[in-house]
Amino acid sequence: MKARVLGVLSVLSLLLVLVISNVILTSSSRELTQELQINRVASLNRIALVAYDAAVDGDSTVLQREMDTYSGLYGEGIVVRLQRETLRSGALDENRPDVADALARASLNLSDTTLDPVTPFGSGTEVISRSIGSANQVLGEVVLEVNLDVARQKLLCRWLVVGLAAAAFAALLLLGAARVTGWVLRPVLRLNEAVTELKETGRTGRLPEDGPPELRELSRSFSTMADAVSESIESQRQLIADASHQLRNPIGALRLRIDLLLLELDRERELEAGAGVLAELERVEEILDGVLRLAVAEHRAFEGSTRAALSPADGSKVPAINPFPVLQEEVERAQPAAQRAGSAVILATDENPEAEIACNPTELAQMIGELLTNAIKYAAGATITAAVRTEAGHTVIEIADHGPGLAADQLAAATTRFWRAPGHSGIRGSGMGMTIVDKLAEANGGRLVLGEQFPHGLRVRLEFDRIHVSPGSGTRP
Repeated sequence: MKARVLGVLSVLSLLLVLVISNVILTSSSRELTQELQINRVASLNRIALVAYDAAVDGDSTVLQREMDTYSGLYGEGIVVRLQRETLRSGALDENRPDVADALARASLNLSDTTLDPVTPFGSGTEVISRSIGSANQVLGEVVLEVNLDVARQKLLCRWLVVGLAAAAFAALLLLGAARVTGWVLRPVLRLNEAVTELKETGRTGRLPEDGPPELRELSRSFSTMADAVSESIESQRQLIADASHQLRNPIGALRLRIDLLLLELDRERELEAGAGVLAELERVEEILDGVLRLAVAEHRAFEGSTRAALSPADGSKVPAINPFPVLQEEVERAQPAAQRAGSAVILATDENPEAEIACNPTELAQMIGELLTNAIKYAAGATITAAVRTEAGHTVIEIADHGPGLAADQLAAATTRFWRAPGHSGIRGSGMGMTIVDKLAEANGGRLVLGEQFPHGLRVRLEFDRIHVSPGSGTRP
């Protein structure tokens, strides 16, 4: 934006300088032309007056002397054509086309005393002429050569002065335009950065109030709005966490009472009803537990994005770990549940010392455990493979199964809160597992990628930037 605004102002400034320079130079040319014309017309009239006396007296001696004196002084030729003779001075020849034309016009009693505007890069001379005698009787013609070189030299000097002044003025205008542009757009750029920061982190610092009055007011309004949005986001997040945490106690007490009530029931129908109530209570507990874990995951993701936006270098404080031991431990932990579901969990790769990532180990274990649990739950009886791979600067933790999988449109919705595939409605779950994994991956600088497994099934990948270990140093750049 700054380049565009500065470009427009620069073009306008240059146009202004060009217009002003053109006005000054045109006025200067007109002034020099008029000055030269007045001077030469006066000389022409004086020569014509002397020529008139010579035509009347029949003696051209004085006239020739005047003409020679003028030509010697100014270097300009004169041609006087009388009825009896033609007098010349300087190098002017009456046979020259422009001179002949001027003599012809003057013989018709037409005076031609107007000079064309002087230009600094022209060349040659011009002629002015008039008749000798009265309006009723033409006794002769006078043609005066006008040398424009001196006027051209003066005009060229003025052009140079005006050009230098125009360049200095243009530089001053461009500098002023740059300062004005910066003064006006600086609050806009800060506002744009604040909007981006608010979008990524949910909070932003208070904007300084500078620039034009309208932008200062806009900065104040945005700061007020950003504070309100940040407080609202934090309040909502805290409300979800607090509500989930506080509800666990009364639900726990309710579960205890239901357990005691089941001990008192002896009829089969009563026991079935009590078991149904207990199952629903367990479902509520599972949902509340998922909401609480999701709130924690979202808070971690929020903290991670805030840290990355405000101080990207802080990412080095996250411990560097090899994910293979964590994956191996979670696979072993998932084996009993897999056996009960008729599934097989296979660790498909060996440990790779170069596959290091910056991730919280506890949260990595939580993500892998959630993915394995999902695979066992929704791909019962299938083979589940777990692997750690390095590819193109990334370390990838992959959990794949050969179960029913998800359709392409369902893959995009799988990380949505409380979303469950239509084919899984009969399987117990809260619909928050993938959302929790997605948020925890984001909090640790990774990302969750869902895809199809060939020929059928689901492939889930956790992708992290790989940390390269310097050989023999043990340090990480």
